[in-house]
Amino acid sequence: MSELDEIKQQLREFVKERDWEQFHNGKDLAISISLEASELLECFQWISSEQATKHNLDDIKDELADVLLYAIRLGDLLDIDLKGAMLTKLQKNKEKYPIEKAKGKATKYNKL
Repeated sequence: MSELDEIKQQLREFVKERDWEQFHNGKDLAISISLEASELLECFQWISSEQATKHNLDDIKDELADVLLYAIRLGDLLDIDLKGAMLTKLQKNKEKYPIEKAKGKATKYNKL
């Protein structure tokens, strides 16, 4: 069993033990990802990245974990091969951001 499969299994058990399957649908999990991502952003609000990681690292870890757990749960619910989806998206990004145009730039692909 891969590490990702182990996490998915533990999430399934966690949700089942609490009778939360009724709340876990695509829409609500997607909303939860966005809400947790906003909580992650709060860790950085009004301070530099360096200050945030120095003073808020434990909170950053927790909020990032929440985002990832909800994303894994959504992928599991929708039967998405997360590794495959990430590798496919990485390839798409390589095509949208070729090294010769994007290196050292923070420009969106459609403006390169």
